[in-house]
Amino acid sequence: MSEFQSVRGFHDLFGEDLKKFRHVSNLIREKLKLYNFEEIVIPVLEYLEVFQRSIGEATDIVQKEMFAFQDRKGRWIALRPEGTAGVVRAYVQNRLYALKPYAKLFYEGPMFRHERPQAGRYRQFHQIGAEVFGPLDPLVDAEMIQLVYEILSELNIKATIEVNSIGCKSCRPAYREALSLYLNALERRLCEVCLDRKGRNPLRVLDCKVPTCKEAVKDAPKMLDFLCKECGEHHFKLKEYLNTLSIPYRENPNLVRGLDYYTKTVFEAVSADMNITLIAGGRYDYLVEEMGGPPTPAVGFAVGLERLSMLFKEHVREEPLYMVVPFGDVLDYALFIAKVLRSEGKRVELSYRRGSLKKQLELANRLGVRYAVLVGEEEKAGGFYTLKDMETGEQLRVEFSPSL
Repeated sequence: MSEFQSVRGFHDLFGEDLKKFRHVSNLIREKLKLYNFEEIVIPVLEYLEVFQRSIGEATDIVQKEMFAFQDRKGRWIALRPEGTAGVVRAYVQNRLYALKPYAKLFYEGPMFRHERPQAGRYRQFHQIGAEVFGPLDPLVDAEMIQLVYEILSELNIKATIEVNSIGCKSCRPAYREALSLYLNALERRLCEVCLDRKGRNPLRVLDCKVPTCKEAVKDAPKMLDFLCKECGEHHFKLKEYLNTLSIPYRENPNLVRGLDYYTKTVFEAVSADMNITLIAGGRYDYLVEEMGGPPTPAVGFAVGLERLSMLFKEHVREEPLYMVVPFGDVLDYALFIAKVLRSEGKRVELSYRRGSLKKQLELANRLGVRYAVLVGEEEKAGGFYTLKDMETGEQLRVEFSPSL
């Protein structure tokens, strides 16, 4: 065993796992471009207040899961536990709202949460997130869910899309009061975490995975029964749009989000195989204003790249690998041939091992080479190379006129 080990919850990505990770990431990025999202790069460090103000001081993330510390001047800073707060901070600080009638932004990068490592989730994990600032129309919510559905479909990952509405500042207080009264009567059936949550953030009790808590809240009041007229119409219209788009979904009245900034629409894509959340998001219409910007409705989602990569079962096909194999005093010619092949867009390995042709072809097999490019004195003198198909054994003379 190596003397040095990675920190618990932080992992290395390489080989086939990294190929799948990049494939998933690239597919999502291309899909976002089709929807006209522009990329924004945000820092991994923010002042702690950014997350306290946006996520909420009473949330599990802020209270228990953040990597927060003081800098040399005594200011509290934190590694970002999620991306939306940083994007909103950048949107307000850089006055992006003044540039266009609305903005469609996406980000990608590592997030950090000091929580128990679990399937597909580490203390450093990676997300791609998409945010739309400006429109209040549920049409935007529907398009975001459509985007989520298309990502999962193209990756051939089976998941259930769940939707709910958690209301707004007008209608949520009455629901919170009704839910609190219900939970107070069931204290003995709640886990210790939910006993703490019910006073600070009772909606989070609905999301508890402990069997006794799930059973206890089965008959809890539903937010859908408390929606104001505006929120009710917004939710009804969203479902109409989803039906128009033929997007299968399940209405889950107990679906909430662990962050305080959400309003109205919330949604999740839950793995059919592992029952874990793969993609989650919703609307946050007050956050921009609360962080110092103008009143700006917004909606977004975040994709857990490790979890999607873990569930992506297909083999990632790469471009065939060519290997230039020099034998004899022809290294200058071999170097040139490698340059020419790469200029043609081919993936090329130049053999760094000297030895017999047999030994170098054995190396090529170990490296997974499809085509060996054989270069010797005869090839150099004649201005050609010999292309060997490593699967069929077929050899082909390829002529060209190099100018060294």
